[in-house]
Amino acid sequence: MAMKRLLLLLKPFNVSAPPPSQTHPQVLHFLDSRHKMHHEAVNFCQAIVKKKSVQWKAVLRNNLSEPIKDVDMVVTVGGDGTLLEASHYMDDTIPVLGVNSDPTRIDEVEKFSSEFDATRSTGHLCAATVENFEQVLDGILEGQIVPSKLTRIMTSVNAHQLSTFALNDILVAHPCPASLSRFSFRSSGLRVSTAAGSTAAMHSAGGFPMHILSQDLQYMVREPISHGALSDFMHGLVEHDQKMDTTWSSRRGVIYIDGSHVNYSIKNGDFIQISSKAPVLKIFLPHQLLQLKNT
Repeated sequence: MAMKRLLLLLKPFNVSAPPPSQTHPQVLHFLDSRHKMHHEAVNFCQAIVKKKSVQWKAVLRNNLSEPIKDVDMVVTVGGDGTLLEASHYMDDTIPVLGVNSDPTRIDEVEKFSSEFDATRSTGHLCAATVENFEQVLDGILEGQIVPSKLTRIMTSVNAHQLSTFALNDILVAHPCPASLSRFSFRSSGLRVSTAAGSTAAMHSAGGFPMHILSQDLQYMVREPISHGALSDFMHGLVEHDQKMDTTWSSRRGVIYIDGSHVNYSIKNGDFIQISSKAPVLKIFLPHQLLQLKNT
């Protein structure tokens, strides 16, 4: 299909920073540099798109409120967060290309390692930066580069499907982190991730990275309070043809989707079903990510 209509979805330009009186000058300089890099990347991407035989428009990601339609491709300019935000408004018909507008610089991280965290944007799912954006875009427009399909999580509560599909993970937990989450077991919550999300919070919690194109889901019960054989089922896989069923047994609960911004309240007795039956996300992935093997 010819790519004739493009949507550029942009990370906002405003970056919140602490008062100068409370911040080291080098940190302020670093934050200013990040702002400048992102602004220049947005201008660069727009200049490149203007040269192509396509119709396009630019929208700040904060202004998204309706499903993305009537375009042939979405180009996100920011980082994984901007791409993640876009995915919540996309079905399985429109592909997305992520442009990392502010990549982390290893030398910068090493230089300031003893003073502050100089990590910029990881851009794990972003296939382009300003360095190769035009080359990647041309390959897509000419049909030489095709999108991959990433599995997403479908969640339903009492047989009612939630409207947002998770690209990274979901967390089912009590809204108070100090309170127990009660299912058929007691713990601090249940996390379920896709392959794309398996290198994020799941990996930090002791899970394992999955091949990016795996259709399975990985689950982990956080800080379980269990005895005997039940402990053997606290971490594992939900295969692509399976579903995970559980019942919430606390008075209050929340299903968090891809972080804290998208969430749904649940109550005692709610039946929750989790599977990989959600529409896939079509995405142009970094070449090196596709080459990684299962661990």
